[in-house]
Amino acid sequence: MGQGRVCVVALLLSGAGVLGGCGLADVRAPVPEFMRAKASEPPPLETPPDVKQLVGAKLDSVFTSGSQPTHVQVSTPLHDPRGPGWTACVRAELTSVIGKPLGTQTYRIFITEGVISDRRHIETDDNCLTENYEPI
Repeated sequence: MGQGRVCVVALLLSGAGVLGGCGLADVRAPVPEFMRAKASEPPPLETPPDVKQLVGAKLDSVFTSGSQPTHVQVSTPLHDPRGPGWTACVRAELTSVIGKPLGTQTYRIFITEGVISDRRHIETDDNCLTENYEPI
């Protein structure tokens, strides 16, 4: 290849590199609106679940089978700030495996796509302590 051809190829490649950066700009870039990439839309919220029906049908996904839950109550579902699902609080009178009363125990449940995906015993700073409850 001659020296002239090498120069032409080098110029073409450098021009392609410069033009390659002409794609859509970041959402925060200081360019006209039509040149900006659109911000991705958050996923749509699921419809609020019927917590009473869900917990009533799946008590074993919240409480262990030996705990014999009674006086089960649920709170209104709230949108889970960590994703598209929902959270709710569930409380009930429970019994230990040896038959000793444990008193009222409260759990936060996580609902994803209409299914109880997780449950956790509440902590002292949890808002489940101030929620309004309805019996199931």
